[in-house]
Amino acid sequence: MQSFVYRVRGVAGLHARPVAQIAAEAMRWASAATVRTDGRSTDARNLVGLMGLDARQGTELTVEVEGPDEEAAAEALRTLFCF
Repeated sequence: MQSFVYRVRGVAGLHARPVAQIAAEAMRWASAATVRTDGRSTDARNLVGLMGLDARQGTELTVEVEGPDEEAAAEALRTLFCF
């Protein structure tokens, strides 16, 4: 399993545009990706679930990727989380 932590920097938090980009990228990979924060978690492919995390500026997100292409998938997602 690959994982990384990201602290939301943008004033708008985790809003619709980055959520759509994250979900689209997660769908490209065979590995499962999960985003966790404050005791809540969702599949990174789930747009509604990602929005439901209500990640605002300063929120710490943990992204866990597990599967056959986890290293490449985690790196691709890590790049996206630098919005």
